[in-house]
Amino acid sequence: MGLGKPWGIVGASVAFLCAFGAAQEGALSGRMPLDEIVQSMEKAQAAVHPQVSYQVIREYRLFGAKDSKANSEVVAEVNFRPPASKDYRIQRSSGSSRGQQMVRRVLDHEVESSSNKTSSAISRDNYTFSYEGEATLDGHGCYVLRLNPKRKEKDLISGQVWIDQRSFLVRQLEGEVEKTPSWWLKQVRVKLVFTDLDGIWMQTNMDAVADVRIVGSHTLTSHLLDYRRQDEVAMTPLRWSWTLRKR
Repeated sequence: MGLGKPWGIVGASVAFLCAFGAAQEGALSGRMPLDEIVQSMEKAQAAVHPQVSYQVIREYRLFGAKDSKANSEVVAEVNFRPPASKDYRIQRSSGSSRGQQMVRRVLDHEVESSSNKTSSAISRDNYTFSYEGEATLDGHGCYVLRLNPKRKEKDLISGQVWIDQRSFLVRQLEGEVEKTPSWWLKQVRVKLVFTDLDGIWMQTNMDAVADVRIVGSHTLTSHLLDYRRQDEVAMTPLRWSWTLRKR
């Protein structure tokens, strides 16, 4: 109805010219326009959902507010079975029992959310994006975008995302959880690192710093110790090592 009036036509024209101008600005500066970066990222993410089952071994460490040495260490086995099945098993735990409790909560949530990844996806359904620049991570050129969640939810992050300029997959995500899951947590800041392992795009590292009321900040870290496809799991008993296998 509005486009039938002069102001409607003008408004539509201005919107078009603004969009065209933004695209031209990107082209003249030698970089891809923001909309194309986001669209390419969404397509790349949709194409990498693994069709094979695989298993990873992660080591988690919990640090207290003033501790330079971890007061708890946990090793967990996590099994992925496409399209939306995941389970885990604690292999080893040492130190404070709080560490294992926290790891179980993290993995329980990971298992629950495996059946509904769209609610936390880095996509236009969940975020608005703005261009911040370019950076290099481990020798890979990346576009750096600002993430602004569209809703206050505990699975959404307010921060930055690093997108590989060649694959358009997410290499790093860093920021604050938009909504903390508990009154006890005043703020939670996370950093997630991803990479390609045998054609499977997976999280290799995590750093989560929680500002806990009364007791102060605590840091939970995880890194990948080992991984393998399900056919390898079936052939040989699980033997994890402290270093990630190089293939």
